[in-house]
Amino acid sequence: MAFQLHPRLAADCVLVGELPLCKLLLMNESRYPWCILVPRRASVTEIYRLDASDRRQLLDESCLLAETMQRLFQPDKLNIAAIGNLVPQLHLHHVARYQTDAAWPAPVWGKFTPETYSKEALQQRLTELRLALSDHGLSLGESLLY
Repeated sequence: MAFQLHPRLAADCVLVGELPLCKLLLMNESRYPWCILVPRRASVTEIYRLDASDRRQLLDESCLLAETMQRLFQPDKLNIAAIGNLVPQLHLHHVARYQTDAAWPAPVWGKFTPETYSKEALQQRLTELRLALSDHGLSLGESLLY
């Protein structure tokens, strides 16, 4: 079975690019810098179900993304989570949090109706993420939006 992105992730996110293992997505929620890593492995729902090599690669890509987001956005806290209650496909959220954000200190998921990016703000956010990750194996692909 070939990898296919879950429809909910495809609807809620924008493609940033592809790392060696994962699709890198940006949640279309402008209140929080919020990225999602999705390993391109069919039917995987949990980290422990990845083979050892893929688990190491996922951790490496997660750390790379976390370091990049910390440098770019300077959050008070970086929330990293693999929950999957609504989307069973394995995916790892990386959310930059600030003590001044609307949901602080609660989790951001399901808290508010998303405030989507304007076209200009989305382009700016994608560009800054892509530039920051361009030296680390990020493949931009041809498509901006799903």
